[in-house]
Amino acid sequence: MRVPKSTLMRLLRAMEAQGYLLHMPAERGYVPGTRSSTLALRMLRGSNIRRDCRAVLRNLVRELGETCNLTVPDAGRVLYVERIDTTAPLRMHLQPGIWVPMHCTASGKLFLASMPLLERRSILDQMPLTRHSPRTITDRRELDAELDRIARRGVGIDNEEFVLGMVAVAVPVSGEDGKLVAAVACHAPTARRSLDELLNSVAELRTAANAMQRILCPAKY
Repeated sequence: MRVPKSTLMRLLRAMEAQGYLLHMPAERGYVPGTRSSTLALRMLRGSNIRRDCRAVLRNLVRELGETCNLTVPDAGRVLYVERIDTTAPLRMHLQPGIWVPMHCTASGKLFLASMPLLERRSILDQMPLTRHSPRTITDRRELDAELDRIARRGVGIDNEEFVLGMVAVAVPVSGEDGKLVAAVACHAPTARRSLDELLNSVAELRTAANAMQRILCPAKY
């Protein structure tokens, strides 16, 4: 920006005070804050982008026969940006714009697993590991081990951890710098699909994630 360091620091402090930046501990610099995420979400949900995202999800639902959604991380939670429901009568209804926890959802655990370790620890230190079902992981060490497995696999899973009787799988959508910016996920009732059966759909989910990449990060292509 070619401005004096003192001026730059005043700008950074002002943006931090307004919620556009978050100062990470241990001299890790700044990351986008809550208001930056909200601003980005408003742009993401512009009519053309939203229509294109819905078209990708609609095709995915036709292939898999289960509800699929596009999510983004937002201030330690998971935000549903877009969603297409299955036509099957048994399904979980969540409107776009709703937030769900990170520690017990497929997308949320994928977001946590993709973070640098210090950032992940900082968020988990402030996050209540609320039990939402008998399968919710509420032990910090157990959750850390689960996140390490997800980081190696590159696929987020929810094994009835958020809602008993519902399983989910999520894959990453990467930005221009290769960092995760969103996730494409599919969830289903265990009455129709087991988690292992849903994991067999990862290839289709990754194809949809690549299509989302082209929509959300067109400069990459």
